[in-house]
Amino acid sequence: MAEKTTLSSADVAKLLQDPSGENRAVAASKVASTFSADSLSDKEREIAESIFRHMLKDAEVRVRQALSESLKENPEVPHDVASALAKDVDEVAMPLIESSVVLTDADLIELVKTRGSDVQKAVAGRDDVSENLSDVIAEEGSEEAVAALVGNNSAAISDATFGKVLDKHGDSELVQGPMANRQELPVAVAERLVTLVSEQLKDHILTHHEVSPGMASDLLLESREKATVSLLDGDENTVQALVDQLHANGRLTPTLMLRALVMGDVTFFEVALAKRVNIPVVNAYKLVHDKGGMGLQRLFEAAKMPPQLLLVARSALDLFDEMLETAGDDQDMFKQLMIERVLTAVEDEIDTDNLDYLIGKLHGVQADNHVG
Repeated sequence: MAEKTTLSSADVAKLLQDPSGENRAVAASKVASTFSADSLSDKEREIAESIFRHMLKDAEVRVRQALSESLKENPEVPHDVASALAKDVDEVAMPLIESSVVLTDADLIELVKTRGSDVQKAVAGRDDVSENLSDVIAEEGSEEAVAALVGNNSAAISDATFGKVLDKHGDSELVQGPMANRQELPVAVAERLVTLVSEQLKDHILTHHEVSPGMASDLLLESREKATVSLLDGDENTVQALVDQLHANGRLTPTLMLRALVMGDVTFFEVALAKRVNIPVVNAYKLVHDKGGMGLQRLFEAAKMPPQLLLVARSALDLFDEMLETAGDDQDMFKQLMIERVLTAVEDEIDTDNLDYLIGKLHGVQADNHVG
């Protein structure tokens, strides 16, 4: 039979006969569990509040801890009682700090400024962290507390606060991981973060967060190259995994596919088209390389690719086949020649954004070759 949760006359008698810490803790829990506007009259509520305030002074930590545990989710707790418990030792304070809606932003900000890392982490993990509170945690909190904050998807965090986090903890793997794995990141934050994190987290940001088209293209190409996938002989399994993630998160855009193709990544282009049309890669390969030219056009239409990109893609594929025999294994030279030839062949067909991007990549390749 379940133990009664209300304070009975027998409990009072037991408390009078044996006022031990254990019995006082039981009494605290039972009084707290009945504290509700629906179950108590005004007089009874007043008595209960008096008992709480008396128990706040109890020397036994377990008595105050029992009170905190029983009141942590009660929205009707008097503010002074909740505040006093939250300022108590960690064992007493934590339940209220983690859960109580009675605590105000001012209460929580004071705790962040005056307490240690464990309390700061508890505040950072709450369901109702405001932008103002987040900013204080970023300014005053420990590295562990900041990691808890950026890992809390319910926390409201401004762009400026994200900036502070990156300024102070941008090189911390403890902070980078939770931030990269947030459900949403502002574009500017994602682009700044991607310059700091590991290859694995770069891939995650590419496939899960909004970044500018140029940054997305650079990340894709870097990811493919760092995975030691040759421009001339792609590993289809590696590409498929990346394409699947990009597609699942709405990142498999025509722009991304075109830029990868012009940079020489034909395998990615083929797998991406197959994914958009939901056909086997081998079928997409045959259509892409159809000598009659109609296969690529039909594939473009089925994949809902912008028709103005068709000429660019067809020219890039023709040049790719030709250059396989002339560029050798020098990937930088391959990219430089590929971009130059595509720009020369179809400059009028490339929109301004793609034109600017490819010219920028061409200059980058040329600069690298010059330095080398």
